[in-house]
Amino acid sequence: MFEFKAKISVLGLLFCANACASESVDVLHWWTSASERGATRFLQSKLLEEKIEWRDAAIPGGGGIGAMRVLKSRVLAGKQPAVAQLIGPAIAEWADLGLILELDQVAKTHGWHKSLSPTVSNLLMHREHTVAAPLGLHRINNLYYNVRLFRQLGLPEPRTMDDFKRAALRLAAANIIPLGQSSEAWQVATLFETLVLMEGGPTFYRDVFVERSATAYLDARFARALNRLRQMRTYTHVGAGKLPREQSWTDVAQQFAAGQIGMVIMGDWFKGELLSMGQKLDTDFACTTVPNTQQYHLYSIDSFVMFSGDYSQQAVQEKVAQLMVSMPVQQGYNRIKGSVPVRRDLDPKAVAALDRCAASSWQTFNRGKVVQAPSLVHRMATDEKFKDAIVAQIQKFYLDDRISVADYQQRMSAMVRALNIQEGNME
Repeated sequence: MFEFKAKISVLGLLFCANACASESVDVLHWWTSASERGATRFLQSKLLEEKIEWRDAAIPGGGGIGAMRVLKSRVLAGKQPAVAQLIGPAIAEWADLGLILELDQVAKTHGWHKSLSPTVSNLLMHREHTVAAPLGLHRINNLYYNVRLFRQLGLPEPRTMDDFKRAALRLAAANIIPLGQSSEAWQVATLFETLVLMEGGPTFYRDVFVERSATAYLDARFARALNRLRQMRTYTHVGAGKLPREQSWTDVAQQFAAGQIGMVIMGDWFKGELLSMGQKLDTDFACTTVPNTQQYHLYSIDSFVMFSGDYSQQAVQEKVAQLMVSMPVQQGYNRIKGSVPVRRDLDPKAVAALDRCAASSWQTFNRGKVVQAPSLVHRMATDEKFKDAIVAQIQKFYLDDRISVADYQQRMSAMVRALNIQEGNME
């Protein structure tokens, strides 16, 4: 009954948008799945309570690739949105152009840098100015498994890679796809960066994707991650000689919910999508960490920037930024999205209200940088050019068995060295 009333309340707020709102903001983002739309509707309702209309500019495309293209074209045409989803180093890149509104007064008034972890705070800063508003924290090194299937087959939660392998073999014997995986480039690379974290831990992960050490690509730990990726591919089908097809992550979620897939490795937006389908955590599906990464947090942080333009909307943009970091929005939005609040000042009751997957994510991340690994694929680790080059090469290796691990390492090391030279980033 409460959920029904909440939906009616949100629909009522959205219905009166034109009449109720005294101001509006154009918001460009890439949230288009069912759970993402639900989280967006929650944000819209919170803005409408402040008489602000969210004019939606949602651009489909996994990982925001399409949204970034649209954003660039709009800025070049002089039609930039008032608010845009930007994450990671891209924030500083756009701020360098002088296009981003500084939010120093909002951050100071509402104590952002006291309530946020150093990692989050540093992400928002550019030349000692706050230039973005953080909204949610995603953990990517998650393993989901179908509880009903695991119970039917008498399988325990996969805590080790041996557990994972045994589960995969039992699922395949029951004619169920062990591991749901698309061959789409960003999804393959998301799996791979998790395996790099598994094999080398956060320090080695940063050497590979943040420090961009060409030597690290020749390391035995990188070779183990590549071999593991090839091994994982054998679990993505039932029968020999098949490759996973290219499909959206929401299609994978549908198949998982239908019991056609036993396990999935993906960020916690996957949990949000399953919940939006009516799946219940620990009844229909369970969420744990990928084996050997229990103490690590491979992260991505959702954030928004405000484009300065002629500053005519500065007051409303600052209000939007303030709302995004407020405790009620942090808790409500992230519960729907599958992520967790970026704020580290949650009270004990708020922490206790998190599901076990969310609680593990929030607690692990707030142990500090030593356990944190910024996602390459989800724009936390480096610039777009480097990210795109690595992601494309990982997909190529994944799909082509003719490429040996040793040759691939040499090729990747040479490519990284060349990219570093081009950008003046010598080792």
